[in-house]
Amino acid sequence: MNFDELPVDVGALCRIVQGVLIHSDWLTAYGVSEAQFRTVSRETLPLAGRLRQIAELDGSALTVERAPDRRAVGTCRDYALMLCGMLRQQGVPARVRCGFGAYFKREWEDHWICEYWREGSWRRADAQLDRIIAPRLGIGFDLADLPDDMFITAGEAWLRCRAGEADPLDFGHGAQASGLWFVRVNVVRDHHSVNGRETSDWDTWRQATAAHHFLSEAECAAADELAAHPEKPTAEPLPPWLGR
Repeated sequence: MNFDELPVDVGALCRIVQGVLIHSDWLTAYGVSEAQFRTVSRETLPLAGRLRQIAELDGSALTVERAPDRRAVGTCRDYALMLCGMLRQQGVPARVRCGFGAYFKREWEDHWICEYWREGSWRRADAQLDRIIAPRLGIGFDLADLPDDMFITAGEAWLRCRAGEADPLDFGHGAQASGLWFVRVNVVRDHHSVNGRETSDWDTWRQATAAHHFLSEAECAAADELAAHPEKPTAEPLPPWLGR
């Protein structure tokens, strides 16, 4: 299973991704339950592994839309990663970005999208929101070319918070994962993704305790640098909650 002979239109590629993946948080919207799937996990798989999983469930061509219970279960990052891989296969510069979307339940929800280069600038696409989910969220814009105010990278969010232009508590993922400490988690994850590591030890943020929600001045200063220059290679330390 590969990406040969796929359309070049980004919107069409998004629809192909949507036909083979289903988000773990939205199963009931498609009329299915966890019991119908062999595995329901929030772990992002390498793209080759995800394609093998898709082929095991249904050996049809990628362009064939699967029934919801015949799709591989993933999260927003899996959608972004697959779209990114398709675009790269076609020679289009693309990368997965970690940040916050403005079109979910909270003001700025933890989210991943794909960024691609076209006509002299980076464009952003959300491959996750299909004809089932988009209407539920009241989406009225082009998901293959997101408006600037609908998604911001984690670095952009961090810099706004540090400048006093935004409330850190508006950014996050649920009641237990919001605030400046979580924005910093995404700053590091976005930094790794821009440098070719779409997953990292910082994905274990759920292991953080309340003590890890307080950032030192040194940690804030390091995040300032990463937020301003996410593409800059750096020796980022392991998450403090791993204790190594």
